[in-house]
Amino acid sequence: MPRKLSSIAPDWWDYTTLDNDIIQAAARLTPEKMLKLSRPGFKVVFYDTLEDFYLAEALEYITAWKQSTEDNPAGICGPIGPTEQLPLVARLVNELNLNVRSGHFWGMDEWFDTETGKEVPVRHPLSFERCDREFCFNRIRKELRMSDSNLHFPKADTSAYRKSWDAGVRCAVMQGGQGDVKHWAFNDPLRRAGKFKNAPPSPAEYRKLTTRVVELHPLTIAQNARTSGGGNISVVPTKAISVGPMETWKADKVSIWHAGTHDNPFGQRLTTFMISRRIPDASVPMSLLADHPNVQFNFYRGGIGSCDVEMH
Repeated sequence: MPRKLSSIAPDWWDYTTLDNDIIQAAARLTPEKMLKLSRPGFKVVFYDTLEDFYLAEALEYITAWKQSTEDNPAGICGPIGPTEQLPLVARLVNELNLNVRSGHFWGMDEWFDTETGKEVPVRHPLSFERCDREFCFNRIRKELRMSDSNLHFPKADTSAYRKSWDAGVRCAVMQGGQGDVKHWAFNDPLRRAGKFKNAPPSPAEYRKLTTRVVELHPLTIAQNARTSGGGNISVVPTKAISVGPMETWKADKVSIWHAGTHDNPFGQRLTTFMISRRIPDASVPMSLLADHPNVQFNFYRGGIGSCDVEMH
């Protein structure tokens, strides 16, 4: 039988096209059952306070950079969304007097300006590079921080960024958040068109995608308006540049941080269930991490919520 049409955007693939049994099983999960979904290669971790949650996320930067040497450099790929960890990273480096000059950082994504055909400039109010620099790197003391050549931000011409993943620098961990459409970075579901009219790409096909300019699912545009633009959808670009699955699988570990701010109670349950049960499906891009050998989901317990029907 053909897959269901999306109830969000019929011209796109997304999680609403899944079999109802998967959706219902995910919605029934309690936090206690979610915690038990850990398996070899997939670990579920809960934090009781936001302070502990964001400190743990910041410490992944420190742990990655402490592994780095001039002869054997290492780094971390990090998101915008969440951002609360970034000032903590700078504070930890400064307070610990930690020399991170050999360390590297990859930004996960950036907005794309369809009028200029380029990435948005750093002066753009929504620029991810601007946020990384202002919240973190500009706050690290100059004698401790890495040079700009060790900071890799994706551009519309993705060639330099893609080469940086094969330049002898090990990515110790790739962090991410999860959006309403169940993406990491801007690895959104694809349009329901052409060869993918009747079925989404296979996991193997989707995993071949590299860093690229992507068209954003309508749900992603609406979410970013809600979280970053006061609800004004007109200010949010409709395309972005995103690190790809190809680069993601070069990271030793993928660490996803769920504070309950960017995705909802159902979404947090759905991807946990699909990864734990090894149900990769490109309509739920995050579920493809079921095939990565080292994935950790980090939850703020107070942000998990419930899927009970409650009228507001």
